[in-house]
Amino acid sequence: MSKEQLNIPATMLAWQIIPDGNGDMVLREMDTPAPAEGEILIKTSHAGINRADIFQREGTYPAPVETNHVPGLELSGEVVALGEGAKRYKVGDKVCAITIGGGYAEYCTVPAGQALPVPEGVPMDHAAALPEALATVWMSLCEMARLCKGETVLIHGGASGIGTAAIQLAKLREATVIATAGSDEKCDACRKLGAHAINYHTEDYVAHVKAITENKGVDVLLDMVGGEYVNRNLQSLGMHGRMVSIALLGGSKAEISLGRMLMKNITWYNLTLRSRGVEEKSWLMKQLEMHMWLSVADKSYVPVIDSVFALEEMEKAHQKMQQGLHIGKIILKVA
Repeated sequence: MSKEQLNIPATMLAWQIIPDGNGDMVLREMDTPAPAEGEILIKTSHAGINRADIFQREGTYPAPVETNHVPGLELSGEVVALGEGAKRYKVGDKVCAITIGGGYAEYCTVPAGQALPVPEGVPMDHAAALPEALATVWMSLCEMARLCKGETVLIHGGASGIGTAAIQLAKLREATVIATAGSDEKCDACRKLGAHAINYHTEDYVAHVKAITENKGVDVLLDMVGGEYVNRNLQSLGMHGRMVSIALLGGSKAEISLGRMLMKNITWYNLTLRSRGVEEKSWLMKQLEMHMWLSVADKSYVPVIDSVFALEEMEKAHQKMQQGLHIGKIILKVA
């Protein structure tokens, strides 16, 4: 099916990182991509903003060359073209998807397996907030850490997009949730989602964890800080505890007590999604559809949306994330 038949323009607007090492970006006209075998072309409605996008523009989280320096790891929109062999979707279907990049653009190609249908009644800005956050927390808490009913989980950055998703998922699994956040307002947001909340600027989260768990420690810990938090995390974990690291906002180096890990039989997992292949990402999206999509459809899981910015306001959206002023997801409205 040709672009002309589908009324797909030859060019599109997209935010592109200028590869000069300064982190500058420009909104420019680019060729509209065509779907390769097994891919779909999505006309982007909304795109989720992630801290990885900022790291990419700073040069600390390089993207594959095929992204053409266009950031954006998740999006929602309408299928407008199908590559050879892409059979699940038809033109006009509403989908959301994870991608290796390219979400900050009017059109984006993704492997069909990395897309999921948007449930009826779910707004497209909410749909754009689902794929990356839910995939990350499902893989972290359910596949890796095997969080079970009745266990206790500590979630750092509880008011972030990932944090609010993790709290909700853990509550759906009937776990006790403890979350850390950087202000009283953010702690209140975590409590509204059902978590115990600790302001890490004014309180010692290790002491609070011990008090809440009666000195047993937590079963599972989701960490996005790293650095000096690592040893304090090990103190917060109980016997047979499982820790999953998904980011290193506090630094990539830590001196840890291997003795504490050994004596407590602690397991430490590490996770990034972008480096995983199409087959693995497609499998992960199937898990979300099997285990989470009913909760999305019946609104027992609702992504927390902080704000929605127009495509032209991308810089303001990034500034808000960098300043840590958000609770939940920041979204770009593309169309």
